[in-house]
Amino acid sequence: MPLENTNHSDTILQREVKRRRTFAIISHPDAGKTTLTEKLLMYGGAIRSAGTVKAKKSQQFATSDWMEVEKQRGISVASSVMQFEHQNCVINLLDTPGHQDFSEDTYRVLTAVDAALMVIDAAKGVEAQTIKLLEVCRLRKTPVITFINKMDREVRDPLELIDEIENILKLSCAPITWPVGMGKDFAGVYDLQQAQMLKFTPGENQRDQEEIEVLDGADHPYLRNHYPIAHATFKEELDIIEAAATPFDQQSFLDGDVSPVFFGSAINNFGVRDILKALVEWAPSPRPRPARQRIVYPDATDFTGIVFKIQANMNPQHRDRIAFLRICSGEYQQGLKVKHVRSAKPIRLDHAITFMAQERAHLSSAYAGDIIGIPNHGKLRIGDVLTQGEMVELEGIPHFSPEIFKVARLNDPLRAKQLNKALKELGEEGTIQVFDPLEKTGIVLGAVGQLQFETVAHRLLTEYKIDATFETVPIKKAFWIDGQDAHVKRFSQANTNRLARDASGALAFMSPNNAVLEVTMEKWPDITFQSTREIGAV
Repeated sequence: MPLENTNHSDTILQREVKRRRTFAIISHPDAGKTTLTEKLLMYGGAIRSAGTVKAKKSQQFATSDWMEVEKQRGISVASSVMQFEHQNCVINLLDTPGHQDFSEDTYRVLTAVDAALMVIDAAKGVEAQTIKLLEVCRLRKTPVITFINKMDREVRDPLELIDEIENILKLSCAPITWPVGMGKDFAGVYDLQQAQMLKFTPGENQRDQEEIEVLDGADHPYLRNHYPIAHATFKEELDIIEAAATPFDQQSFLDGDVSPVFFGSAINNFGVRDILKALVEWAPSPRPRPARQRIVYPDATDFTGIVFKIQANMNPQHRDRIAFLRICSGEYQQGLKVKHVRSAKPIRLDHAITFMAQERAHLSSAYAGDIIGIPNHGKLRIGDVLTQGEMVELEGIPHFSPEIFKVARLNDPLRAKQLNKALKELGEEGTIQVFDPLEKTGIVLGAVGQLQFETVAHRLLTEYKIDATFETVPIKKAFWIDGQDAHVKRFSQANTNRLARDASGALAFMSPNNAVLEVTMEKWPDITFQSTREIGAV
């Protein structure tokens, strides 16, 4: 694959690219991910308070859960993007959905970042959703920083947690900090690199980083006198860690083989400072991206970007649709003229926006690594590439076959046209998968879990004023089909009653059970049946 020439004289572009850190926070539900997100924003100086209570008008305030259904249920079901500056770095933080029913949105987000911050509940350890997310990170060799949260509670043995991460996730752990005690006896963490103790003081309102008291050495009299049992256990664990733990090596981290591990309590702001420092010092700046034609380098002067998410009605008053675009190379400037690779048509980017959770601002420039929002009226889809140079086809955005299928039933049949339009928009943004049968028997919705249907029903009612319920249909699995045009045409003619097109127009076989699928696959050996599909794949 030929290399693309970079413009080494464009020092401003290169400097700005090196300043970028773009990462996602991933976890199993209830591990404290959204809390940590808010505390990172607070320590990064982006906001002055965190939580779900209203802030005073004189304070800056943001929470990453902006959708009404999230506020009601206390969970994250949509990815939020937040940008702020810290220690001369521009940090793009993506808070992903924690609930497993929205895992597909998280998979898409992981294609747009250069690193991941994994949050582990210290009481529960490695959970199912964490395993799936790490598999995606491993496929793309995404560097992972691990934060073991909730040490201020009664939790599991830290050595046991490290062993579980290494054995189940197949990820080598390099402890950077180590806890002294837990729950009521949580004294703080010991910095293995600096050989000093960071004293824990509970209290959610502690903001000033300098308030954290530092104790020199692992045998400080304060620890022996106030936490004798916890300190004795810590000393035993320290001997084991220093003798047997994987040492931190930045290249191994960048290769995705080793994860630096931190312990703390996000709700008490403890350990957040260390995470931010690691992101600034260790996390990679924007990396080259593979395309079919060549490697796309971030400091190349030609602008290139890929749409990884579409969100409708972020501002219900304006009924807007925003395409989230990861800039892969070059610089965005207001009025930039680019080419839309899928349609080969020119597009002018005039009103790109940047985000701080639900707050947004128009921007005049952005660089590789940044996430920008493009106002979208149906032209852009997930996986679309915009480019200033040649028509490159970047690595695609994954789509996974749903596990539950339902049809919408209107309480007001006269709203059928509005329902189809609303479902199409929700399908294009990835909230749920939408399949339009070739025989036009009614749109079928596919999802990973039940909560997705609840979210769609809520959004239909609140954003589109459509009252609908959902009924299960006899479909077991949807498989995207592929093959030579002549074979696909004959297959389509013979199986029209079981075929549908998804939101992007791709053809899918809707199988009622495994027996039908097996018979169909045997009868049509020239057709490929795929349970995953990459949108915009190379």
